[in-house]
Amino acid sequence: MGIIKKLPVYSEKIPGGGIVTTSVEQVLNFAQAKSLWYLLFGTACCAIELMCTGASRYDFDRLGMIFRASPRQADLIIAAGTITKKMAPRLRTLYDQMAEPRYVIAMGGCTIKGGPFYYDSYSVEKGIEHIIPVDVFIPGCPPRPESLLEGCITLQKQIQQRKLGDWQEK
Repeated sequence: MGIIKKLPVYSEKIPGGGIVTTSVEQVLNFAQAKSLWYLLFGTACCAIELMCTGASRYDFDRLGMIFRASPRQADLIIAAGTITKKMAPRLRTLYDQMAEPRYVIAMGGCTIKGGPFYYDSYSVEKGIEHIIPVDVFIPGCPPRPESLLEGCITLQKQIQQRKLGDWQEK
């Protein structure tokens, strides 16, 4: 008796008698978008709002977002706070250690463009895009947890709309 004969036969009909069809691409994109494992890179006050988003009130888990402490297990890095020139190589190293496809959310004015330190500090990086490519920007000083949730939902929509293999073009 082969494996095919052992499988249960489902004779339930779909309401209306229709057939559900999809592509492998849509299934893979949906699965990846709904199970993002993130790595936190919080360096300043934005990191406090980032931590609030993961707590019980805002609950990142309901979006399928699971915190990982290792970049090798994460596919999303959320950068929050001031990036100094000394910290930039470490951020790049963490990004390079992540498996493909990988995504980046930049949270806060200091992360995106240097914030209030843009003109007054020699040690602050003038934006994260000089170091790693960014998929979603969340402006604010610091942005509210609701903004971070909105940014994560935006990233999930971007992942669901991409074509298979698009991530290799970055």
